[in-house]
Amino acid sequence: MNVRNLLIPLLCLGAVAFACGPRSHSEASLVSVNIAPPVAAPAVKKTPKKEQQVRVDPKFTISVEHKSIRFALDVANPTKKDVELTFPDGQTHDFIVLDSVGREVYRWGEGRMFTQSVQNRTIDGGETMHITEQTTLDLAPGSYVAVAKLRSTNFPVQERVPFEVK
Repeated sequence: MNVRNLLIPLLCLGAVAFACGPRSHSEASLVSVNIAPPVAAPAVKKTPKKEQQVRVDPKFTISVEHKSIRFALDVANPTKKDVELTFPDGQTHDFIVLDSVGREVYRWGEGRMFTQSVQNRTIDGGETMHITEQTTLDLAPGSYVAVAKLRSTNFPVQERVPFEVK
């Protein structure tokens, strides 16, 4: 048997095993170290500013005419900074109607298909994002509650508005 045919694959296998083997943290990373001591910045006293917290102000309204219901969710950015809303998928909002005992009688997003990718939307400072939907529902006379949900992961909003059907 030829020793060369066996020796070369064994050496290659040994080199790969050595390269992938466990090492201590000091061996694993060769980071350059600054020898010069850090320069301390002169202490400057900053006067505290009244910082605006990034937030959104929701306003949810509905209008009911005969069998037609119009949902309107306005999400305002009252600050000067832009607000970036992050959504886990293509469904940015949902509208729900609950009856007098809290049972769901309508959900806008039910049966709809949405993309499965994360989405971001920006509301500029002082601007408002308007979301409106209209549907036809045959509701029995009585008390109901409309719920609006902004499905943002970083600024979730849920607003409720009671209404009557006569």
